[in-house]
Amino acid sequence: MSQVLERQVPSQPQIEVPTTLEGALDAAWLARALAEVTAGRAITDVRQVEVIRTVATKVRMEVTFADGQALGLCLKGLLDVDAMTARGGPTCVLEAEFYNKVAPLVDVRVPDCLATVIDRDGQQAVTIMRDLIVDGATFCSALDPFTPDDALASLDQLARLHARSSFLSGADWIRPRASELARMTYVTPEALQELLDGPRGTHLSPRVRSAANLAAAMAELAARDGGRPQFMIHGDAHAGNVFRGAEGIGVIDWQLLQRGGWALDVAYHLNAVLPVEVAEVEERRLMGEYLTMMRGHGMAMPDEESAWAQYRESVVYGYYLWAITRRVDPPVIVQFVERLGKAVMRHDSFGMLGLA
Repeated sequence: MSQVLERQVPSQPQIEVPTTLEGALDAAWLARALAEVTAGRAITDVRQVEVIRTVATKVRMEVTFADGQALGLCLKGLLDVDAMTARGGPTCVLEAEFYNKVAPLVDVRVPDCLATVIDRDGQQAVTIMRDLIVDGATFCSALDPFTPDDALASLDQLARLHARSSFLSGADWIRPRASELARMTYVTPEALQELLDGPRGTHLSPRVRSAANLAAAMAELAARDGGRPQFMIHGDAHAGNVFRGAEGIGVIDWQLLQRGGWALDVAYHLNAVLPVEVAEVEERRLMGEYLTMMRGHGMAMPDEESAWAQYRESVVYGYYLWAITRRVDPPVIVQFVERLGKAVMRHDSFGMLGLA
């Protein structure tokens, strides 16, 4: 088993969760949020550096303390959102709990989290981390194509997470997301078909861009996956959730942390980060490398043929996730749906799952 990184558990102050950018940048609130890790020092100035809005908002800032010391921070949460978006608060709570409970135990490169502020009754949270960019890290774009060597390095990080899956015993707050997606009702079949009939489905076969087929395949995959050994998986490991630091590749964005089959993560990850023509050539070798990593961590894994069949089925998870996505830049959606949809075509994932 790899040596576990020694990380401190973040501070968890019992204060209100900000709902606006103005509130998150308030010096008095930040001083209260960071009091435990800064010995209660007053903050005299907060300078906004960058605001990145997707579903959640990431705010890079520089705070200056009364003694003149400055610190680069990144705060993440749902800020200035409408009521519909605010319903995603439980995913922010999930990410905060990852940093509180999981990150200190796993040998995965993640940002240094200083504090999490959680309203468990209202199901909202913000996470306050050190700003990795200040420390020289770079974040990959969601559209950055990985090389096979890049993918091998990021698979190593996923394997280190998966290898700590004994944590799932008693951690009922980490849920089987695939089965929940399959039962989801807020995207109707008609709405899904309309999405697939748009630019995102342009380069896919009629069979694969059928909403009815995709929904049936996702339901069957969830049923099969629920009967397999369950791992602690990232759930959304595309290139946009990867950073490069001095020590190597690391992983961010833990809002879809879940329990599920290992192949949900691996098939999604490889087909999201690799260009189609590279995935066609390299994915089976890379999957084999992943299996070797896991066995090196002491994990029992299926033989390669069984694993390959599971991988081929599991491509559907990532394809479904991006097929239903709406609140992301359209070019990102189009590229991921095409990469993952073509993987479904290449592997005949629907046929593997029993669809005629």
